[in-house]
Amino acid sequence: MKSTSLVLLFCALTTGLAFAQAPSATTTRTLTITWPPPQPPPGTAWASYPGPRLDWWIARFETNVDKLQQGPYDLVFDGDSITDNWQGPGKDVWKERYSGYKALDLGIGGDQVQHVTWRAQNGSLAGQSPKLIVVMIGTNNSGQEPKDVAAGVKMLLDEYEKLCPHAHLLLLGIFPRGASPTDQGRVWVGKVNEIISTYGSDRVTYLDFGSKFLQPDGTISPDMMPDFLHPTAKGYTIWADAIQPVVDQYVGKPAGK
Repeated sequence: MKSTSLVLLFCALTTGLAFAQAPSATTTRTLTITWPPPQPPPGTAWASYPGPRLDWWIARFETNVDKLQQGPYDLVFDGDSITDNWQGPGKDVWKERYSGYKALDLGIGGDQVQHVTWRAQNGSLAGQSPKLIVVMIGTNNSGQEPKDVAAGVKMLLDEYEKLCPHAHLLLLGIFPRGASPTDQGRVWVGKVNEIISTYGSDRVTYLDFGSKFLQPDGTISPDMMPDFLHPTAKGYTIWADAIQPVVDQYVGKPAGK
């Protein structure tokens, strides 16, 4: 199939989060993307081969980049729809727990590890020097080899460390999925988490609180995750509680407290 280079020009009006007002100016950026994306070189897994998605995704990426004008940000969350849903089911918890911080949610629904790495390489944190980056990514790579997905997560962490040399990284274990402990997706998550749990360092804290989403018998109740993947507001409270000690350590207390 013949590849075509697409030059995408965006003039997007910035929209802020609930705690920030949108500026009146517009921003212009140009991205050149080859589509369909080339195949990874032999021996390189998709999770370690940064690449974009198209259609609505590029516009969403640009909206996130525009939000940087409201910075600088001290606390950044990045990932897939589970992170993105801080602005959905988790929005009240976000307002309560993070409105006092200069906090930014960069999560985009459907993203796999390689998409988040591409976003980082193409300006998702341009000009920012956050104190803490919270990342939880990988569930959309389900079905791929766990070691390959884990290698992609390591690549992403390395990218953050290079782009934000003063940031501490809080790497979360992938949240449990599937109704029962024997669910194939749940077992796969456990294998990936086993590998990425070794990535802790002076720059990276690994934290896995997935068990807090589970019933005593290991099942997931619909009031916690109706689709056995995406948390309800109850789950976002658990998330906020679990990471607060790390937020306190590296970011400090929110304004006014």
